[in-house]
Amino acid sequence: MAERGEIHHEAFFYADPDEYLAGTVPFVREGIEAGEAVLVALPREKRELVRDALGADAELANFAAMEEMGRNPGRLLSAWTDFALANPSAGTRGLGEPAWAGRSAAALEECGRHEALLNLPIADSQPVALLCPYDAAGLDDEVLIGAERCHLAVSGRERSASYDAGEDVFAGRLERPAGEFVETVFGFDAATLHSVRRLVFAEAARAGLETARAGDLVLAASEIATNSIRHGGGTGVLQIWRREDEVICDFRDSGRIVDPLAGRLRPGFEQVEGRGLWVANQLCDLVQIRWDDGNVVRLWMGSD
Repeated sequence: MAERGEIHHEAFFYADPDEYLAGTVPFVREGIEAGEAVLVALPREKRELVRDALGADAELANFAAMEEMGRNPGRLLSAWTDFALANPSAGTRGLGEPAWAGRSAAALEECGRHEALLNLPIADSQPVALLCPYDAAGLDDEVLIGAERCHLAVSGRERSASYDAGEDVFAGRLERPAGEFVETVFGFDAATLHSVRRLVFAEAARAGLETARAGDLVLAASEIATNSIRHGGGTGVLQIWRREDEVICDFRDSGRIVDPLAGRLRPGFEQVEGRGLWVANQLCDLVQIRWDDGNVVRLWMGSD
């Protein structure tokens, strides 16, 4: 019998729409027939394909737009966890496709990290079954190899060893963003935190971001800068790349983030620490965390 919080996390490789429906629709129907809470989170075309194939049964499942739910893959663990905990009396079944052809290399890289972290148990939930489709014809081999590595089963075949999502999930370096950018470097501390906010807003405005999105980026940047001041040695360096329709902000400090779930789970009401990264994940198009000689948190925000 499956234990509370246990996760069955499987990748499903498909090459065409027929294979897609053959692998996904029975999975969803099985959950509906078992009385499980079912969440289908897919890009629009695949979402409608599955909805149509389910017919009347589609009314018994929950559907979400993966373009929004997983625009930043750092939001997804929180979303799946919230759904599982909101249905305490039933098992939970999820069909989710965060990695699709056409996503940026940075976003696909973070999808891989998200998938690795999905193997960790969800405390206090009923058993969770997750199926993650991967387009074998449209995605690069590197993405498919990574998917096979970090899932506990692949297309019905159990893997002999599980993936250990430990501290190494943040190891490595972030490459300089590609393309033509205007670059700004600014050192900051507690006395200049207000200057961080002004600088980020000014660069967002120059990039053509609407006021609401610029404001979201400023709030996220303020949270990450505050984390650097509180936990990263009291100071940090902000590096901003700006081009038309996009702003990228790197925050570097001397700290080290070791919790692989940092910023991934919704903070509790009485939780004082750990809110900044979660807020940034909810607001930004993409958040990347790495450490080598210290922490690097990269925030991405586009114009739409």
